[in-house]
Amino acid sequence: MTALSTTRAYVVGTFDTKGAELQYVSDLLKANGVATVRVDVSTKPHEWRVDIAARTVAAHHPLGQGAVFEKTDRGQAISAMTEALRACVATRNDVGGIIGLGGSGGTALITPTMRDLPLGVPKVMVSTLASGDTAPYVGVHDITMVFPITDIAGLNRLSRVILGNAAHALAGMMLNPIPAATDDKPALGITMFGVTTPCVQQMTASLSQDYDCQVFHANGLGGRAMEAMAKAKLLHAVVDITTTEAADYLLGGVCSAGAERFDAIVATGVPWIGSTGALDMVNFWAPETVPERFRERLFHVHNANVTLMRTTAEEMCKVGTWIAEKLNRSPGYVCWLLPEVGVSALDAPGQAFHDPHANAAMINAITQSFLPSASHLLVYVPHHINSAAFAATAIGQVRRVLNESARSRWPRSGT
Repeated sequence: MTALSTTRAYVVGTFDTKGAELQYVSDLLKANGVATVRVDVSTKPHEWRVDIAARTVAAHHPLGQGAVFEKTDRGQAISAMTEALRACVATRNDVGGIIGLGGSGGTALITPTMRDLPLGVPKVMVSTLASGDTAPYVGVHDITMVFPITDIAGLNRLSRVILGNAAHALAGMMLNPIPAATDDKPALGITMFGVTTPCVQQMTASLSQDYDCQVFHANGLGGRAMEAMAKAKLLHAVVDITTTEAADYLLGGVCSAGAERFDAIVATGVPWIGSTGALDMVNFWAPETVPERFRERLFHVHNANVTLMRTTAEEMCKVGTWIAEKLNRSPGYVCWLLPEVGVSALDAPGQAFHDPHANAAMINAITQSFLPSASHLLVYVPHHINSAAFAATAIGQVRRVLNESARSRWPRSGT
């Protein structure tokens, strides 16, 4: 981000319906010493003064203003204005932060532009949808969502407080930039679940001496966020200890990262050192949410809101094969560590999910599906994933792969 003196807070919304609220936010930002740019994304005329008019925004649409203002369907007009806003903001070099106000239409219109901005640029969206499922709007980006309590339909004693807090939050972010990192340690993206925490903690305790260890919760969004960073070349390697999101995707769990999981590894060739962490389970919410077809399976109630289902040998083979076929396509280094004694805290001798037969079947399926080469290795580890011996092996492989990657012709990620 550039210096505050050369950047501005972009205040974005439909001035035809929310002009007073948007101007109020802009005035508060200015009172805090933050310059603003008022951006109008209305599709109807109004009398409010703005810095970037709606027609100026719309002119950035590939088909021109008509693509926005000649639409008779409101949904189509909003979609066209969304595309135009993204193109408009992409041409600006003074975006130090952005705040948007909106209901369902405004939130859908403004947040794609927020997601286009680099990580770390302050983003605040005051939205009437902020108390519900915000995933379609936030995705895996650093957008702060604020629920306005009342609708954004005029200033009153409550809305002034909520909008004021949002404006001051953005001002605080912009006026107090985070100091730049003083070291240049290579960044590692590491996946973790509660049942693989001991392994990851041992690894980060050792690796953090030489690497910037960034741990991601393997709950679906975590894997997506990590791979987004890999695509953005913000990671030097992915240490994918916990690949459980693949099981949830293939078997209908709630912690799926989608069909695209591992695609960033293929697209970038970023070095990948991973394991089969937590492939012994599929995640559901409270017990009553488990699909009827699974009701006779083996479960472990993790807490009142999370229920874990033990995967069968057949299911583990399916998941292992799916991951292998993805990794086979990576042009970079791949080192897949296979713990032979157990893949999670629940899959240990005496624990609820311990099933050596199922684990052995998965390892066999992976062995048959994975295509080894000089840069693609399988490493069989005769220990439990959370053991000190497994962690030591994984640490050694991370260091080896990164050293070899630095010396070789294979693709590298990061800066």
